[in-house]
Amino acid sequence: VQLQASGGGLVQAGGSLRLSCAASGNIFSINAMGWYRQTPGKQRDLVAAISNGGATSYVGSVKGRFTISRDNAKNTVYLQMDSLKPEDTAKYYCWGAGPINYWGQGTEVTVSS
Repeated sequence: VQLQASGGGLVQAGGSLRLSCAASGNIFSINAMGWYRQTPGKQRDLVAAISNGGATSYVGSVKGRFTISRDNAKNTVYLQMDSLKPEDTAKYYCWGAGPINYWGQGTEVTVSS
């Protein structure tokens, strides 16, 4: 399984970004997908996830601001991030849950105040 992430960048507080993660390879081994984020010196934390059935979950700090969705025809998961805050600044990693954890390359999100 390969996960290709895109969509990070620099945005002012209150702005929006959309991250995309395209999966390829043995995608049938993936049970759920999502996004983690990590800042220097800290652990990687789950931000949002979506199951194959479409059930979603979010960390409390992004509820109501971030929306995770998927396009099964494109094997792609999206993270729409609205009302961004400086504390959302991090490197965001696409993640796939299967017999092992699959990771995409990180994409930087920087929110300026």
